[in-house]
Amino acid sequence: MRDFTIDVDLDDDYVATVTYARGSNNFFSEPLISELADTFEKLADEGQARAILLSGAGKHFCAGADFTDGAKDSPDLAGKQKSAHLYDAAIRLFRQPLPIVAAIQGGAIGGGLGLAMACDFRVASPDARFSAPFAKLGLHHGFGLTVTLPLVIGHQRSLDLLYTARRITGEEAAALGLVDRLTQNGGALEGAHALAKEVAASAPIAVRSIRATMRGHLAEAVKSATDHEKAEQKLHSATADLAEGIRADLERRAPSFQNC
Repeated sequence: MRDFTIDVDLDDDYVATVTYARGSNNFFSEPLISELADTFEKLADEGQARAILLSGAGKHFCAGADFTDGAKDSPDLAGKQKSAHLYDAAIRLFRQPLPIVAAIQGGAIGGGLGLAMACDFRVASPDARFSAPFAKLGLHHGFGLTVTLPLVIGHQRSLDLLYTARRITGEEAAALGLVDRLTQNGGALEGAHALAKEVAASAPIAVRSIRATMRGHLAEAVKSATDHEKAEQKLHSATADLAEGIRADLERRAPSFQNC
């Protein structure tokens, strides 16, 4: 049974606003990511939209995987997810041809950060939060962050965020280059629309061509990366440290890792 909604609003500026909702935290799932990819591909095929604005309803852009119910939505850490792997669906986001601007409200956490990085641009306010908390869960990172994060903020800054799993504000994210435009608090959606409108005002044939030149390699690069990320995550699924990391996160305490 579908437990999310996706709404599309195409305006006169040729910007298609795609808003998804899956609870207040917008935890992702394979069906949600797959339908987002379907939506993007349909918009590209129909030819009316020239840019996409991606927004999550609720208090967070996307809080990543939901570990509160036996990791039922996590990226198949222990083979529990019976449908197609979430990361395989994610690759389709990179294959579609339209530029995407993400409006980040609240948190873009874990795989939610991966979803934000699948977009061409990110617009956020100072009170937004970004984190790749995988290492503090006892887990290898995923959602293609191996490729997308260094491409945007560089190798060393990526190591900082991935090793420490620290959370950064929208203001620091903008200083790192993770956020392309910083707005006032509460203004991410408006700012993202303004940027998407600027993109849509350019010649659509030229924009698609430029995007293919600049980002066309990412789908295969992300596929190769997620194949490795999936393998590492599967190995970590059997460790006591992952169980402790998830338990500590749910109990809001520091984890006590045993290296096993």
